[in-house]
Amino acid sequence: MMGRIIDGKAIAAELREELRREVGELRSRHGLVPGLAVVLVGEDPASQVYVRGKERACAEVGVASFGHHLPESTTTGELLDLIGRLACDPAVHGILVQLPLPAGIDEAQVLLAIPPGKDADGFHPLNVGQLATGSPTFRPCTPWGVMHLLRKAGVDPKGKEAVVLGRSNIVGKPVAMMLLAAHATVTIVHSRTADLAAQVRRGDIVVAAVGRPRLVRGDWLKRGAVVIDVGINRLADGKLCGDVHFEEALPVVEAITPVPGGVGPMTIAMLVKNTVEGAKRQSGLVGPV
Repeated sequence: MMGRIIDGKAIAAELREELRREVGELRSRHGLVPGLAVVLVGEDPASQVYVRGKERACAEVGVASFGHHLPESTTTGELLDLIGRLACDPAVHGILVQLPLPAGIDEAQVLLAIPPGKDADGFHPLNVGQLATGSPTFRPCTPWGVMHLLRKAGVDPKGKEAVVLGRSNIVGKPVAMMLLAAHATVTIVHSRTADLAAQVRRGDIVVAAVGRPRLVRGDWLKRGAVVIDVGINRLADGKLCGDVHFEEALPVVEAITPVPGGVGPMTIAMLVKNTVEGAKRQSGLVGPV
């Protein structure tokens, strides 16, 4: 029997429709229009694609989108000045600076300059700390999307063995914290892990986020595992694939996300959700989560 395919595009569309109704109610009842400022520096083609996707999602839901496209020659100081203006703008409830930034810009300084209360990406150290201590406000979008996919697929992490491949600050570490908060027993593995395949094979839930095409083979996976493939890699023929060998995994697993069409759409939907939640908090309509 083949595993189920977890349709991230459909689940993200369902969430965007829920957000569209919520934004409509905020507008009609409170005169509140959530606003997201997206800052793009330089001409990175992949970043341009991501930014356009975010702008489309905002338009679909009714969130105001404020795009700022700065030249490659922008200095750290100039970018910090813009962030400072956005931080003071009451129409902006979420700020996102598209990564990676061009060489010469101090990325750490830029991320620190985004006010934690407008940190739509959830990368500010204060928001990371709140996530780690169990009182999150803005959650990192991709890990939050992973958790939403698991829930919509009917997977309760409680009591399960979860294996996270990758230890990045953007995906690996925060998704491990979220799984731990959901009462899973969590193992993080990475490029230095001894006998990586054996560690992965323990997982009832496997989240792959290492950026290596088809690293995880079918015989690495426990029969009946649920696999969330965060990786997106471009092959020599131009096709996209994940970190998991999808064709080998499908006969083994209970459920798996495809690439593309799995986690990617959820990341953008969660960014919009963060912006809506931020607008409500800043307007006093809800307290911290």
